[in-house]
Amino acid sequence: MTGNDNIFIMKLRTCVTPPGKFIVGVHKSCYQVKNFRETDAITPLGTFDDGSLYENHRNFPAGDVEEPDADWVYEIPNAFPFRGTTYISKSWADSKAADPTSIVLSEPPRISYTSALKKWLGDSAFSENNKKAFSALPDPLLLALASTSTDPDDLVRLAESCCDFVRDPSDNHLVGLTYSRDEKGRAHAIVKNPALFEVLANNIYLPDDYKNAMVLKPGVQGGSEIIGESGNAPGSHIFEYLRRNSYIPWGHYAANMSNNSVRYHIKHLTLDDITGLRHLYYQRTYARMAKQLNLSLSPQRKGLSPSELEALRIAIIHALSSRLQDTPLQFTATLWGWNYGFDFSPSGYRLHASHQQIHQQFAMVPETISAAASGRHEGKQGLDIPSYSCGDQVTEFIQIYREQTGQGFFDNYIRAIRTNQRLDDKKEKENSLIIYEDDQVIGFVPKAQTSQWEIQLLVKQPAGNIIETDTATRDALDKAILITMKILTALGARMITVIEYAKRIDSLVTDQHLFYAFLPRIPESPGTFSEAQLRWINGHFPEDFSAACRARLKNTLNSL
Repeated sequence: MTGNDNIFIMKLRTCVTPPGKFIVGVHKSCYQVKNFRETDAITPLGTFDDGSLYENHRNFPAGDVEEPDADWVYEIPNAFPFRGTTYISKSWADSKAADPTSIVLSEPPRISYTSALKKWLGDSAFSENNKKAFSALPDPLLLALASTSTDPDDLVRLAESCCDFVRDPSDNHLVGLTYSRDEKGRAHAIVKNPALFEVLANNIYLPDDYKNAMVLKPGVQGGSEIIGESGNAPGSHIFEYLRRNSYIPWGHYAANMSNNSVRYHIKHLTLDDITGLRHLYYQRTYARMAKQLNLSLSPQRKGLSPSELEALRIAIIHALSSRLQDTPLQFTATLWGWNYGFDFSPSGYRLHASHQQIHQQFAMVPETISAAASGRHEGKQGLDIPSYSCGDQVTEFIQIYREQTGQGFFDNYIRAIRTNQRLDDKKEKENSLIIYEDDQVIGFVPKAQTSQWEIQLLVKQPAGNIIETDTATRDALDKAILITMKILTALGARMITVIEYAKRIDSLVTDQHLFYAFLPRIPESPGTFSEAQLRWINGHFPEDFSAACRARLKNTLNSL
């Protein structure tokens, strides 16, 4: 790279340079360490297989320590500075580069406590003691079994022990749960072990009639109103719930597969499903924008068709362009996300999401919020502060990028993706970061992954939010989201967070591209002090993970 490029990267901390190339750093460490230790604590560690003694002499050097040539570590600034920096250990990544198909998580083993007990006790003894065998387990082991068992018999026994079911006396099928009322008259299911209940309800192997009674039937999770649905495709039915008292200010909406379209794994999710889930997001956002812009909607209680949705979007664009700038919009940004997958540790830590049933959330974010002095909340203090939206950080960065380089960031980003060269400079191996591409979108592995298996999905032409995406682009996004999720789960990912980075709807920036980040959680990569500093540790080269994903693409496309 040129000297000017080096100055540029120091200013902006991005791996995307003005020529449309990626730039990375490499640590080739060598150093000396003074030895301050005063005593030796030599002790046997055990023996070798030939019987000779093995002691810890290497842990107690006599003098100073010198490291002449430590493993190389690549330091890759994220394309977007606010997302931190990725570090890749060359020795770790080299082992994956030898065989990119080794980048995979194994399927969980089949587990049956019932079968193990029958084998140990015999069928007759088990029949007499099965209730005792389950009830004798302490809570941590109950949680572990509820989370990992693949035997419906195990799960039914656990479910029957933690809540009271109501059955139809005519045929004994499950009707629902037993409820009680609290002091305010509110109905609550009688659940003896709430943590166990939640874990069981999220296990794919629990029979569907139990899932339905425990968490899927509308109303069983509370009084959230259903204010939308998508069910035009055979076998696919989705409800839109309003979450009034939400952790997201001003409430949010949740698109859930309904109890007559049970989906607990991406492999069961269809293109009709993902189209329906996303349609509810587009419809709700466009309807809220229409209300802000005084555009009329049909008084009928009926969802919008795809053509009606597009007509409303175009009307919104026209209204936005002609409105007076001194009449600001209250809500100007979209928020969309997806927590797929669930797990719960025996020690009581929830590891991801709140419900494994396919579940996407969306909302709108206000432009500003009224400032209140610390400890005073009686109202406006004469000052407004901006409300947070993650897409704002993209907008701010690409404006600074253009000011300092005279070029558009996303043009250079796409160019860098297309002309990528491997980190280890091995010409005989895969160079491409691109996994999937069509006329509208491109799915790729970012040069600096913030999750070990991060994938990004980018709209190829300038369109910074879903108001600016036409029908063809929205359809392409929906399909690519499903393809990406199927690839990741085919590799073994079981918990994935997906977030949208969108610009403000009233933004005057014209060169921002809408994109999505897919962030799987990997079993041996918990969040630690490194991640808290936005230092992301990785064990493979991004090019090799891209190759591993492409190896799954053909089967994924055939499954749609």
